[in-house]
Amino acid sequence: MDLEAESVSDKMRRYINRELGWLDFNCRVLEEARRDSNPILERFRFLGITASNMDEFFMVRIAGVKQQVDEGYKKADESGYTPQVLLEELYKRTESFSQMQYACLHDRLYPALIENGIKFLGIQELSRKQKTYVREYFDSVVFPVLTPIRVEDGRPFPRLLGKSLNIAVRLKKKGKNDCDFAVVQVPSNIQRFVELPSSKGRAFIFLEDVILRHMDALFDAQRIKACAPFRITRNSDVEIDDEAPDLLEEVQKSIKKRKSGRPVRLEILKKCDVEIREFLMRRLHLKKAAVCKVEGPIDLTVFSKFAGISTEENMCFAPIVPVMPPADFVGYADDFYGAIRKRDRLVYHPYESFDVVISFIKHAAMDPNVLAIKQTLYRVSGHSPIIEALILAAQNGKQVTVLVELKARFDEENNVEWAKKLEKAGCHVIYGLPGLKTHCKILSVVRREGDKIRNYIHMATGNYNDTTANLYTDMGMFTCREDFARDVAALFNMLTGYAGVPQYKKLVVAPKYMRDFFEEKIDNEIANAQAGLPCGITAKVNSLVDPGIVDLLYRASGEGVPVRLIVRGICCLLPGKKGLSENIEVHSIVGQLLEHSRIFWFENDGKPQVYIGSADWMQRNLNRRVEVVFPVEEKQLIKRIKRILALMWEDKHNTRVMQPDGSYQLYSLQEGESENNSQRQLSRMAVEAQERVIQANRRRERRQTLNDAMKK
Repeated sequence: MDLEAESVSDKMRRYINRELGWLDFNCRVLEEARRDSNPILERFRFLGITASNMDEFFMVRIAGVKQQVDEGYKKADESGYTPQVLLEELYKRTESFSQMQYACLHDRLYPALIENGIKFLGIQELSRKQKTYVREYFDSVVFPVLTPIRVEDGRPFPRLLGKSLNIAVRLKKKGKNDCDFAVVQVPSNIQRFVELPSSKGRAFIFLEDVILRHMDALFDAQRIKACAPFRITRNSDVEIDDEAPDLLEEVQKSIKKRKSGRPVRLEILKKCDVEIREFLMRRLHLKKAAVCKVEGPIDLTVFSKFAGISTEENMCFAPIVPVMPPADFVGYADDFYGAIRKRDRLVYHPYESFDVVISFIKHAAMDPNVLAIKQTLYRVSGHSPIIEALILAAQNGKQVTVLVELKARFDEENNVEWAKKLEKAGCHVIYGLPGLKTHCKILSVVRREGDKIRNYIHMATGNYNDTTANLYTDMGMFTCREDFARDVAALFNMLTGYAGVPQYKKLVVAPKYMRDFFEEKIDNEIANAQAGLPCGITAKVNSLVDPGIVDLLYRASGEGVPVRLIVRGICCLLPGKKGLSENIEVHSIVGQLLEHSRIFWFENDGKPQVYIGSADWMQRNLNRRVEVVFPVEEKQLIKRIKRILALMWEDKHNTRVMQPDGSYQLYSLQEGESENNSQRQLSRMAVEAQERVIQANRRRERRQTLNDAMKK
């Protein structure tokens, strides 16, 4: 018997490979694009998201596996895959996925778009009036921007930007049998889809088709034999030496390396000139497996922007409008501190507006009693009101300390610029601990109140990003309790490098304590199950990848602990398998909003312990990042989170249920059964909660007015 083969087979029955699990998640997103019940432009948006996701997958995950293969690394992972076998499987799966994307576009989305009075036209479909418009548009807008680049065999291939759309041109040499080649970059600063005059409905044409139609204008002295649009995806998985003398400079160097990383994918049309395809493969040093032949158009990420061409109700989701102020802050518009002193406050975005967090920081920046503000920043928006408030605070004489994580992947350039602006404004900017990314979301406002100093804390599951706060579901908690304040102060002292690893009373901090913490909590539920006491685990995370946590959950299931997991993305665990995970259920919610909050519920013998925070159950979160998970202890907040988890678990509109073989199935509604769209229900709950508090306050005011009148 081949013991090694048997071992690999056993592993594959226990774990799903991380990369393959991610591809399964992207299939669930594509399913939303295929779903006829979704509004048409939202379906295009989902298609665009799958393409953007796939870009990053090639840039980071496939690039990383390919590098392992190139370096001769042959050890199998927890799922039993060696890098060589995995790379072959990934190329096969991504090719299949690409075919699904284009089948969705051509067979489903384009016909549905036409039914809504909108269509994309090819050059051959244009009317005379439209051809005239296209010619004038090319001459006046496009032609002045274009610059053909000659490509010769003896010279380096042009350093084309990753993800840029280009057109390869094969030119006939005069008096010779061989050919010259040139490359024309499709301008990224001109709208990719051009709207045409149309007597009926709306009509569009892609910019590359406009250029292809008039390519002769660029090569009037040569004969064009063939043209082919193409797109390169480059390796962006660059290493950053965070022990370099100047980390800011090191990050800027790494950004330049990323832009010129080795190609890992070539996208080109199926019906393409063979000589051009072979020429590109040769010059880019790409094998056949790395060439993705598509029906077109190339680069489906364009449809994320196209989805914004209309806001008509029948074409888009009804917007989820954030409630402001959140129910917990009704009546405290000018007194955040009073509200937080009274009890801990929980906000749930985007159902409740992120503006409450922005207002809190702005208020602190202007408050003469505030002495210091400390904050961690991982990803912020391009025009961040958070940054503006921190700069204002420094200008107003506050001590402002900001930890900017320069190594936040694909946000490095943005974060470098913000770090420079913050330093210039007088903020104390730090970059965290060598070897660790700082991913926790913490804000501390230190305020003088009489002869006391009080620390107001905000801790969250999501970034301080006002843009994504409208699209991602995240929770944040405000508190001024002394035990939390001491822990947060100790954490910032550690991050600035002036203190060792502290002992925390409330916060659970990775990498030192978090793995042990979760293991202890799961072990406690196992012990309760063995003793016949109430037990259970409910966890909502973005990803469940860590083998140690997976094995412990399998053990909990075997001891009779009911385990409910809401995992949006990668789940390496297999639920419902006889003898392994019969007591584990896994749901994945993919809908209008991106589920991002992390919530952990332990039944604890009928005395539930609830934690929220920044960490997923992945090796990187538990071992290689500074993460914070914190307890929710106010009874009414625990009750609220219990209801939120119940609503999400009962969702039959956005939820896919993971099967024992690792596949996912949408709920099949029974007759008379409600879809229970949790995101819509949570939005209504936020509005209703705000209205209840407003009405209660009005009744209280009327009673007080009546009492005052009676006293007079």
